[in-house]
Amino acid sequence: MKRNITFKGNPLTLVGRNLGEGSESPDFRVISQDLREVHLSDFEGKVKILTSFPSLDTPVCDLQVKEFNKRATKFSSEIVVLAISKDLPFAQKRFCSENDIKNINVLSDYRFASFGLNYGLQIKELNLLARSILIADKSNILRYLQLVGELTQSPDFDGALKALEEAVKSPASSARQGRPSKCVPCETGTPPLPKEKIDELIKGAAGWQLIEDKKIQKEFKFSDFAEAKYFLDIVSVIAEEQGHHPTMTIIYNKVKMTLTTHASGGLTENDFIMARIIDGIGG
Repeated sequence: MKRNITFKGNPLTLVGRNLGEGSESPDFRVISQDLREVHLSDFEGKVKILTSFPSLDTPVCDLQVKEFNKRATKFSSEIVVLAISKDLPFAQKRFCSENDIKNINVLSDYRFASFGLNYGLQIKELNLLARSILIADKSNILRYLQLVGELTQSPDFDGALKALEEAVKSPASSARQGRPSKCVPCETGTPPLPKEKIDELIKGAAGWQLIEDKKIQKEFKFSDFAEAKYFLDIVSVIAEEQGHHPTMTIIYNKVKMTLTTHASGGLTENDFIMARIIDGIGG
């Protein structure tokens, strides 16, 4: 996904994972207006429109939510719209009540920043979400990604709805799927990877070093301590949701990541999945 956006012509930095069409949609945690935790997986078996925006207190975001609420009246029951911002749930509830927003789910990313970081839509300078429209099909494959380049501009609703029609009528197998993008739970006794499989996977893990055939390790360098700490915090959020926790060491502007699967006493494919996720974090 293109990651360059501006606000009134001034460049902004997007942070988080860099996804593309054909990627598997990462699960995420957001907060409902009644303060419940909501996950993407709660809408399993539906086509999902995910639309993000900076704040309901701005005219373009106001329009974006109202427009989707109006258009959603024509959607079938197999389509769900999740409108996500970092507005507090109380503000979202008030907005929806005042404007009769009943056809879409307006949700908040304020607590975990889970949606913004998992989809690379968090604006570093503002700690708000970029304006976007994404479509995930029933198999959770991303079929469409629209990132609005200028934050003050409205999204292309017609273009998104045309892509929605395609996602609804065509089977998921027509989408290009890549390598696994999420870790799977491991139980004690799960065997580690054999040496030949480790040697194969390490070739695709640029910059990661194999340690005693049981760990992989990589060092990331930044401009200063604050930047290094910011990167560590992003990885922490995503790693917690993956259920796979690196050993992370920070020394001034350097962060060292070490991955292994303790339940297996060595390396599993989860370690290489987590390595790809870490490598794909931008900003």
